[in-house]
Order: sequence, then C-alpha cells, then structure tokens
Amino acid sequence: MQDVVEAARLLDILGNRNRRRIIELLRQKPCFVTEISDTLMLSPKAVIDHLQMMERETILSCQMDERRRKYYYLAHDILIDVSLKEIRTISAVTPDDDEENERLKRSVAMLGRMIKAHDAILTNLEQINHDIDIKIHDLAQNHKDLFRSDREITILIALSHESLTLPELAEVTDIPPDGLTDILKRFERRGLVKREKERFTLRGVHAE
Repeated sequence: MQDVVEAARLLDILGNRNRRRIIELLRQKPCFVTEISDTLMLSPKAVIDHLQMMERETILSCQMDERRRKYYYLAHDILIDVSLKEIRTISAVTPDDDEENERLKRSVAMLGRMIKAHDAILTNLEQINHDIDIKIHDLAQNHKDLFRSDREITILIALSHESLTLPELAEVTDIPPDGLTDILKRFERRGLVKREKERFTLRGVHAE
C-alpha cells in the first residue's frame, strides 16, 4: 500500500508540465532561481512555488554559494516505469457495460482536450514572457544612461513578470534587501516602478 501511495504522490508532482521541465533542467546542473526563470521563460514567483513544493517533497535541495546566492539541485531523482499489461477476461457484455464504456471514452476525450488547451495556454504565456524579456533587454541597451549596474536590469526583468514584494525580489534576484531598497527608490523617482502597499510593479507592463 505504501508503494501505491508513493507512486500516486510522485505522479501528482510529475503531472505539472513546468515541474517536469524544472527537473529536466536540474538534471543537467544546479541552477539559481533566475537561471531557471530565464531558461524556461517562467515567472520567478512561479519557479519559487514549484521549487518550494519539490523541496518539501525532498526531491530538491538547495545550498548557498560564497556570494550567499541560493542554488537548487536534485536531491532525489524521479524514475517511474509505467507499462501496460493486458488483462484477459471472459465475461458477457451487457448494455450497462456499453453505456459505461461510452461514458469512459467521453471522459478520456474531454481530458485530452483539456490537457491540449492547458498546454496551448502555457505556450502563449511563455511567448508573452519571452516578448517582455526582449523589451526589457532592448530598454537596457537603448537607455544605458538609466542603469548603473546589471543588478538594476535584473530587478526590471524580475518585475516584468509580475509584481513582487521586497523579500520575493531578494529571493529571485539574489540581491540583499538593503541593496534593493536603494535601487527601487531611484526607480520610483524616475517613474519606472510604483509601489502599492508591499508590492512593487513595473510601470507600463502591468495594468494600472
């Protein structure tokens, strides 16, 4: 019974396409949050949520490097062998069985359409995130006078995905909160960023 529960738990984890992509990326090498976000074109907040979930399940672990940056690696890899085995039974097929089979076929077909729609939405979101990143990089190249360091560009890229709190920004950018505060204040004065309660939003990207 324990094996069945464990298999079901792992299948729940692998049922998410982006978690599978993160696992495949970490099979190649340990990565920081920003590396995963940029490589897979996912928002930093979504990456953090997936990482924390898999860390709780002891699939991933993390360490700090000499610069106090947190990077993640596979603590336990997932290997699942799924095979189909034909079950031979001899039984009379009743009308109720035919109706049940038809309901099953319709449910499976509906599930297939839902999965395809889900993947299409994810693909569109990834393309939008990619386009936003390109615009941010173009901004960095065409307006170099606005930026004093790569750190500032990293902050803009993180905020291009979604509004974030100061602790969340520190997590995804690996920049200490005191360093973030000075940069964000300067961005606010120049109209690049606005603060709403505890969250910072990049102007021109999110609806105001």
